[in-house]
Amino acid sequence: MEAFRPPVIQVSLDVTTLAEALELAEAAVRAGVDWLEAGTPLILAEGLHSVRALRERFPRHPIVADLKTMDGAGLEAEMMFQAGADMTVVMGLAHDASIVEQVKMARRYGTRVMCDLMLCPDKPRRAREAQEMGVDYIIVHTGFDERGMHPERSPLDDLPEVLAAVDIPVQAVGGLTVEQALQTLEMGAQMVVFGAPLVIAPDAFVAATEEYESLLREIVGRVRGTENGSPR
Repeated sequence: MEAFRPPVIQVSLDVTTLAEALELAEAAVRAGVDWLEAGTPLILAEGLHSVRALRERFPRHPIVADLKTMDGAGLEAEMMFQAGADMTVVMGLAHDASIVEQVKMARRYGTRVMCDLMLCPDKPRRAREAQEMGVDYIIVHTGFDERGMHPERSPLDDLPEVLAAVDIPVQAVGGLTVEQALQTLEMGAQMVVFGAPLVIAPDAFVAATEEYESLLREIVGRVRGTENGSPR
């Protein structure tokens, strides 16, 4: 996998069919994003096929497999790495052994591991522990269902303390607006994530994809310090 050069712009493909995922990924790549994420809904719906398809279609783009692994971490990671993933995601709530096993597998394949801190009671402490166990990136995550019950919660609340606790790159995800996502970079995050819609009506998919590409192109320009693809 290529060297990490922040800021990284990542798109999560949180759709449920491979056709949708590939079309949105094509739009994201045209817009200039760096990393493609096979989101959890996509992996649940399409499995390893989604990772293989993304790897075949986008051989030069790093691919994140958002497994949200809680157990069997070595085996799950190996399956995804063999399918072409560059990064897998293990949960901070998982047993230390699961984090260690996923890291071991990543070292075997020359790949990397992200640790998702969703619902960890002490996120800075768990982030430090995960770093010590060898993970490469930290995800500060406020979950979809958690936000539904507690809409006042945001990953921005936890980001500063986590950033202060670790030396490895951090991203924040979960219900953020575009402006808030970009704010995470100003706060010190080195990766910024933008999600594809969870549900797109079939008759609106093409229009939504075009709108998504336009939005991503604008975001890429802001992050890279360019205007319409040209340096300022």
